[in-house]
Amino acid sequence: MTRWRQRLVFLGILVWFASSVLMAQDSRYRLRSGDVLGLNFPFVPDFNQTVTVQPDGFVTLRALGSIHIDRMTVPELSEKLRSEYSAILRDPVVTVELKEFEKPYFVVSGEVERPGRYELRSDTTATQALAMAGGGKDRAKYSEAVIFRRLPEGGVESRPLDLKTMLKERRLSADVLLQPGDMLFIPRGRGSINWPAASVVVSSLWIIVYLVR
Repeated sequence: MTRWRQRLVFLGILVWFASSVLMAQDSRYRLRSGDVLGLNFPFVPDFNQTVTVQPDGFVTLRALGSIHIDRMTVPELSEKLRSEYSAILRDPVVTVELKEFEKPYFVVSGEVERPGRYELRSDTTATQALAMAGGGKDRAKYSEAVIFRRLPEGGVESRPLDLKTMLKERRLSADVLLQPGDMLFIPRGRGSINWPAASVVVSSLWIIVYLVR
């Protein structure tokens, strides 16, 4: 089998694998830091308020105090609020409106066909991100892929990912779910990753991404 055919077969497996994961996932938007929510109580308007999800994932509610809502969907939050407020209100009715939210994104870089920034519209895994970027180039080293993730307290953590083995064995459970701001890096073959150089590339790309936001 020629190298070109091998690449087509690998890309076909990648698309199938990513599609299978996507079908198994909930595509509803999940709340995150910075989102602005309007809470409306039609029968007790004194409880109406607008809240912003804090960096730690909490919001402060009237009569209840702080509750953690990060990664919840709007329907899940509505149900939680009805449950929490039932302790002080009889059969509470509350609606939740997502007023403002920052469009999340991820970045794919390295030996891929279409490197760049992509909108994170729903739960997206590393294989899905790679497929969206057109797959890897001829010299892509899938076995040494890396996910770079910025930490809340500063700095960057790296997570090695062996996409080659994962796709070959079709292990859906090993696929990594990307978080807003993540970067998937596919290195070039021949030799291991030059981590200092990769870190410089990651920092530079994130600066560019920040400037064009």
